[in-house]
Amino acid sequence: MEPNRGGDSRGDVFIVSGPSGAGKGTLVRALLDRVPGLWLSVSATTREPRPGEVEGVHYHFLAREEFDRLVAGDGFLEWAEVHGNRYGTLRSKVEERVAAGQDVILEIDPQGAGQVKRALPSAVLVFIEPPSFEELRRRLIGRGSETPEQIERRLCAAVEELKIAGTYDYVVINDDVERATDELAHIVESHARTRDSDPKD
Repeated sequence: MEPNRGGDSRGDVFIVSGPSGAGKGTLVRALLDRVPGLWLSVSATTREPRPGEVEGVHYHFLAREEFDRLVAGDGFLEWAEVHGNRYGTLRSKVEERVAAGQDVILEIDPQGAGQVKRALPSAVLVFIEPPSFEELRRRLIGRGSETPEQIERRLCAAVEELKIAGTYDYVVINDDVERATDELAHIVESHARTRDSDPKD
C-alpha cells in the first residue's frame, strides 16, 4: 500500500477504541474502504492460529519466548494477557509505516489505547460509543458467540470504559454505520489536511 502523501511528512496514528460490542471492527473496515492509504495495525499474539487465519493478515503469531523478549526490549506499544494468551501492538511495524508517511489505524481496547497514548502522545484517540447501554447489550447478545456470563463481564467492563470516553480526543456514537463512518473519515482526513498544510522546515 502506498503512503497517502509524498515528501518527508510522517503519518499519524489513530487509535479507535471503545467497549466490546460498540462496533469498532465494523467501522474500521468501512473506514479502510472509504479512505485510501490507511494501514490497519495487525496485533501479535502467542495463541495458536485458528483454521483459516493467515500470518501477518489476521495476527503475527509469536512463540511466548519471542513475545517475552519483545516485552523486555520495549518492542510493544501496548500488550496484555487475555485468557492465558498474550496480545500486543508491535512498535516496529507501526513506526515503520508512520516514518514512511502512512497513517496507521489501531483498533484496540481502552486499556491498550491508554498504553499507546503514553508511548505515542501525538496519537489521536477516537472512542466508539454505542447509542445506549441497552443497545450495547442487544448487540452483544445478538453476536451469539458468548455465554450469558461472558456477556455480563463485558457489560460490567463497558460501564467503566464508558466513563473515560470524555478523556479521548473524539467520541463517535455508532448509531448508524454509514453516518458514523462519515464522521470517522472526517476526523482522519481533517488531520491529514491540517498536517499537510503546515509549512515544511
